[in-house]
Amino acid sequence: MRIERIVSTGQASPPGFWYDQADDELVVLLSGAAQLRFEEGVTLDMKPGDWVEIPAHVRHRVEATQAEPPTVWLAVHRKS
Repeated sequence: MRIERIVSTGQASPPGFWYDQADDELVVLLSGAAQLRFEEGVTLDMKPGDWVEIPAHVRHRVEATQAEPPTVWLAVHRKS
């Protein structure tokens, strides 16, 4: 298991880039705001307290993050 705190200040995934991770991931938005998009077409607008479980190899991307205040994520990666 790996736990990380991520601080985003307006970043987004590059055009055409998709995360395709080998591990399951639980993401909790602690502050700010973000938009995640999944390859199958689902888009999530996230605010503080929102969370999502992303199974291994489910392709997804960060469409947008709020710059001020910074967007802070807690990500827990677990071997699937």
